Amino acid sequence: MAMRQDKQTPPVSPDRRTLLTGATGYVGGRLLKALETQGSKVRCLARRPEDLEPRVAPSTEIVAGDVLDPVSLGCALEGVDTAYYLVHSMGAAEGFQETDRKAAKLFGETARDVGVGRLVYLGGLGGGSALSTHLESRQEVGRLLRGSGVSTIEFRASIIIGSGSLSFEMIRALVEKLPVMVTPRWVRMRAQPIAIEDVIAYLLAAGKEPQACSEVFEIGGPDQVSYLDIMREYARQRGLKRLVIPVPVLTPRLSSLWLGLVTPVYARVGRKLIDSIRNDTLVTDNSALEVFDVRPRGIRDAIERALVNEDQDIAETRWSDATSSLGDSRSWGGVKLGTRIVDSRVVTTPVPPGRAFEPIARIGGDNGWYYGNWLWRLRGFLDQMVGGAGLRRGRRDPEALSPGDTLDFWRVERMDPNRLLRWSAEMKVPGRAWLQFEVEGDEERSTIRQTAIFDPEGLLGLAYWYALYPLHNLVFNGMLEAISRASAEEPPAGS
Repeated sequence: MAMRQDKQTPPVSPDRRTLLTGATGYVGGRLLKALETQGSKVRCLARRPEDLEPRVAPSTEIVAGDVLDPVSLGCALEGVDTAYYLVHSMGAAEGFQETDRKAAKLFGETARDVGVGRLVYLGGLGGGSALSTHLESRQEVGRLLRGSGVSTIEFRASIIIGSGSLSFEMIRALVEKLPVMVTPRWVRMRAQPIAIEDVIAYLLAAGKEPQACSEVFEIGGPDQVSYLDIMREYARQRGLKRLVIPVPVLTPRLSSLWLGLVTPVYARVGRKLIDSIRNDTLVTDNSALEVFDVRPRGIRDAIERALVNEDQDIAETRWSDATSSLGDSRSWGGVKLGTRIVDSRVVTTPVPPGRAFEPIARIGGDNGWYYGNWLWRLRGFLDQMVGGAGLRRGRRDPEALSPGDTLDFWRVERMDPNRLLRWSAEMKVPGRAWLQFEVEGDEERSTIRQTAIFDPEGLLGLAYWYALYPLHNLVFNGMLEAISRASAEEPPAGS
C-alpha cells in the first residue's frame, strides 16, 4: 500500500531547477535525456564533471560535488524544486549500507534546509522479514528521504528490462553463452519486470505530480514471470535453443562466482543481486496505476524493444565510463560488457582538443593509419579475398569526415568535431566491431581515449578476438602513441 505523509510543498517557480544525481548511471543517463527533451532546467551533481560535460545539453548545468559533502550538496540543491536521488553503492565493498545511510540522511536534511519542494527516489521492490542486505539498504534510503520532512515519492521496481541494465545484461549473457544452463533455485522466483522506458515515464511524471505528500509506489509491468521465463523469452526472440537443467541448491556465493565467469557482472555485484532474489518481487499495491498515466508494457514487448534499440544504445553509450571505472588495472583481452568486449586505452598530449583531434580526423585512405600500415594493408587484402570491401574504398575527402562516409573497410557512424569519432566495421568478421576516439581537455593539454568494441558471434567470434588480441594490442597502442606525437607537430588550425 502507498504510504503517505502530508507535507507542505513550496510553490513552484519557473526559474527553479531540477537536480539530477546519478546522471552517469544507467537510469540517470536515460532520465537526463528525457528531462532535457521536455525542456526542463536541469542541474546535475557529479563527482567528475569532465566525464559528464560532453553528454549534456548546453542548457544543463553541472555542479561538482558529492552526496557525502554537505558544502557541495548545499550548492547543488539551492534553488531546486525537484531533486532525483538515483545513487547507491551496490558495486562497493562491504560497508555500503553505512555509506548509503549517511548519504541519504545528509541529502534529505540539506534538501529540507534549502527549501527543495520534492524528492524522487528509485528503490527496490520486495517485502517481508527476509530482505537481503542490499534490498534492505535500498528501502532504508527511501525511509530516510521520506523522514527528512521533504515531500518524497519513492518508486520500488523489480527487474528493469533494457539494453544495458544490470539484470537484463546478466540474462542476455547467460542465454547467449550457455547452450546448456544449469539453473539454481533463484531463477524460479517470480518478479514483475518493467521496461526502462516505463521507469523513465514514472520518474518524469513524479516530478510533475501536484500532491504535497510522501508516498511509496510499487511499479511493474503486467506480467508476473520468473528469471527463467525471461531467459526463455529472450532465447525465443533471438532464435536460440537452450537446454535447462535445474539443480536444487546453488548458494549465492557460488552463483555469484559462476556469474563472474560467464557474464559481465562482477562476482561482488552478482552476489548482492542474487542475494536479493530470496523471495518473489511482485507488485502488491496498484496505486501507481491510479495516480500516474503510465501503462507499462509486457515482457515480450519490453525485450523486443531492448533488442531493437540495441544499436542506438551502443551509439549513445560512453564505453570509457565502464572501462575507466576499473581503475588502472588492465585485463587481458578487454572488459566484458553485456555480450560485447571493450578494450580501451588513453594517452595525454600537450595540445588543446582541436589540435589533438586533427590527426584523428585524417586517419585512413592515402593518409594511412599512423602505425603498422603494412599490417592494415594485409588485413585489407585478406578481407578482399573473402569478399569484403578491403581498403580499396579509401575515404571521400583526405581532410573531412561526415557520418555515413566510408573509410577503407569502416564506415563513419558518428562525428563530433574536435571531440568524438566512431566507425563501425564493414570488413568480414565473426561479429560486429567499432573503433572510437574521444578527445577531452583544455587549452594546455588533452586526453585521447581510443576504444575498440567487439560483439562476437558465438565461439568463433570469441576465438577470433582472443587470437588476434596480441596483434590488436600492438597496433592500437602504436597507433595511439603516433597520433599523440602527430598532434604535437600539427600547425595551429587555420594557419
